[in-house]
Amino acid sequence: MRATWARLAKSVSAKPLNLRHASASLLPPIPLYRALLRAHRVLPSEMRSLGDDYVKSEFRKHKDVTNPVYIMGFLTQWKIYLDQLPASPGARVYRGKKLDPTVFEKMSSEQLAQLYEVMHVTKDIWKPMEPANEGIQETPNSELTKS
Repeated sequence: MRATWARLAKSVSAKPLNLRHASASLLPPIPLYRALLRAHRVLPSEMRSLGDDYVKSEFRKHKDVTNPVYIMGFLTQWKIYLDQLPASPGARVYRGKKLDPTVFEKMSSEQLAQLYEVMHVTKDIWKPMEPANEGIQETPNSELTKS
């Protein structure tokens, strides 16, 4: 058996890809793109705008890629993300997930820079809420006083 680039390529995750988590079927690029934008409709407005912009830019950047292995990886990861999104407004709230350390270690410097930018954009959007009791202070004796 002859070695090919596809066979020599290492997995980007510590554990093998479970196709059940990816719904075992990949969508073609355009239906996947549309499904992602539709799935973002149930997210809060700030998350939706950030997600829509990110999906649009990523699909634009990768529309001219010709490497089939890269395309399969790209579509697989977006399909996994789509499957993790809530299906309806009443479904569970999407909180994201932690980045696998092995994926983080294998990222290129360009990918790390992009991840850093996304981190800062999301910090600007999701600032902590101010407490409802703005005029109330806590004294050292743990008593609440009105200021």
